[in-house]
Amino acid sequence: MSWQLTTDKAWNALETRFPWVADMRHVPQDRRHHAEGDVATHTRMVLEELAKLPGVQALTEEQREIVWAAALLHDVEKRSTTQTDDAGNITSPGHARMGELTARRLLYRDIPTPFHIREQVAALVRLHGLPMWLLERPSPERQVLAAALRVDLRLLAILAEADLRGRQCEDQAGLLERLELFGLFCQEQMCWGQARAFTSAAARYHYLTHPESPPEYEPWPVPGSGVTLLSALPGMGKDRYVAQHCQGMAVVSLDDIRRRHRIDPKDSNANGWVVQQAKEQARVLLRRGEPFVWNATNLTRQLRAQLIQLFTDYHATVRIVYLEVPYAQWRAQNQQREYAVPDAVMDRMLRKLEVPQRDEAHCVEYFVS
Repeated sequence: MSWQLTTDKAWNALETRFPWVADMRHVPQDRRHHAEGDVATHTRMVLEELAKLPGVQALTEEQREIVWAAALLHDVEKRSTTQTDDAGNITSPGHARMGELTARRLLYRDIPTPFHIREQVAALVRLHGLPMWLLERPSPERQVLAAALRVDLRLLAILAEADLRGRQCEDQAGLLERLELFGLFCQEQMCWGQARAFTSAAARYHYLTHPESPPEYEPWPVPGSGVTLLSALPGMGKDRYVAQHCQGMAVVSLDDIRRRHRIDPKDSNANGWVVQQAKEQARVLLRRGEPFVWNATNLTRQLRAQLIQLFTDYHATVRIVYLEVPYAQWRAQNQQREYAVPDAVMDRMLRKLEVPQRDEAHCVEYFVS
């Protein structure tokens, strides 16, 4: 039996079992785009339309469950982002990004889900609007090639079609035409049902980070450090990973700097100083071309991007290593640490976790139990 979010897919059962489904009731939507009504009505219609799509029947059982879960969750955070302006327009800015974080947390903490399945669901929730708006965005080819590193874009197109058909709006026919163009564009970019093949990891990273670069370009190798950037919640085993896999490498550790200078981790005023000390240690190693490990939580894409920019300014090759153990084991390991993190802080950090993606660095590896 393949993984399932739930075996009982009746809407009444979903509302009873999952508070976040019940929350969809009475969350308003702009009638220009959703004349059918609130988010609960729309989501229920999306699930009904999904079951009718011919493309769904060609999927594996696991893929069908992944798309179904993403359809149920795709608008889950309209509950927290919906707002009405003075003119009466209803919008939900950022609901897809917030929905990704919620989907990841629910499928990690509340409904234990295999990592590769959870991350596909989270990616579909995050990207569900991309097929409809892709061609209006700058560098659409880079957006689809990055998206294809996360998820099968054929699944994304199926979810987008169910999303479109599960609503009442005047521009539905035009949006369905956009969806068809999305599929053709992905085929043209050689990322339909697969990730685009690049000649090397350096070529892929260069293309995705240099707007004027063609995908065929192979950058000339320049000697530099090899940096391992760790990313993990506290208590996931970063120090253990360093001891087992990075012997002989220099380690830049924010926690070590805090302990050496007796700085309380809760002292937000001192955090900036700690980071600057760590960056200066890194610069010394980067100038030498010496490999090293950056040992910190690095939970958000924005934070990782700032560090990766620093490293690549010195021509370093960056490998992100993401570490994860099951939820119960994670909480137990934290309690066993000499410097345990308070539960409230752990929960807050879990809520903002953004798992590293393959478009962020030259190499991304996942060490997941």
